Amino acid sequence: MKYGEWTRCWLCGIIGLTVKESTQKKYSIIAEHHLLPYFGSRELSEIEAVDLQMFCGEKLKSGLASNTINNIITVLKQSLKSAFRCGLVKTDFSTSFVRAKTRERKVCAFEWREQKKIENYIWESNDPKLFGIILALYTGMRIGELLALTWDDVDFSKGLIYVNKSCRDEWRNGHYIKRIDTTKTGSSDRVIPIAKGLIKRLRELKKSSPTEFIIRGKSEYGAQIRCYQRTFGQLLQKLNIRHRGFHSLRHTFATRAVEAGMDVKSLADILGHSNPAITLKRYAQSMLDYKVLLINKIGRFIPDL
Repeated sequence: MKYGEWTRCWLCGIIGLTVKESTQKKYSIIAEHHLLPYFGSRELSEIEAVDLQMFCGEKLKSGLASNTINNIITVLKQSLKSAFRCGLVKTDFSTSFVRAKTRERKVCAFEWREQKKIENYIWESNDPKLFGIILALYTGMRIGELLALTWDDVDFSKGLIYVNKSCRDEWRNGHYIKRIDTTKTGSSDRVIPIAKGLIKRLRELKKSSPTEFIIRGKSEYGAQIRCYQRTFGQLLQKLNIRHRGFHSLRHTFATRAVEAGMDVKSLADILGHSNPAITLKRYAQSMLDYKVLLINKIGRFIPDL
């Protein structure tokens, strides 16, 4: 069997049992643009470790972003691993790949003064659509999770938000539609406590809400991701604040949580990280700044020379 024939079967059937539909589509695009032109006409039985290493080498020299290269390698690796499990190749090529080196992205959070400027404008404007920005600042939710929230996900008596779904924009019939999906990973399903000051605001918002979705948009299905990102960008421009992506609100929440003394395990649970080590690595600088602050508080007892 040729690699191209196998990969199309794998993408249409087997992989759909283990990944989300959006991931399946992403893998299909990667295969069509990168893998099939290179390996598509090759017999599976003829592919050798040196071929994989040469392919990885070419991609590393291609100028593509390291994350893009690693996504390509992930799809190739998984397709061949599945072929091995099905007995179509005799070798497990798991160790035959050279991945691009990646650096942890620098966390980009809003400063306190910028955050307060954003919050003050939203409270004064009393625009219910903008409330999602406040909610992101005080829960750390991803934008897809935020815009998928419905009123059923809020327990007002206990002050909790249940994150159990996400959404994405899907291109269909010439325009984008809002598609509700599962969360990013299993650990992304979580319960987030709501700050007491927000519960009253949520109750008031619900009274006038025309839809089941908490964050309003132009339709009954609430705001869409691209539209909401644009709204956020326009707000920053209006307030003369340097542009940052919506995800910076999540980083801002995590930074404020560290500054308030929240432990890493609790923060990881709230953010939906599968391992506290991810949280520790990503927000190491914020935690270091907090430690410096604590050390200086302790050091105030040292007498001046």
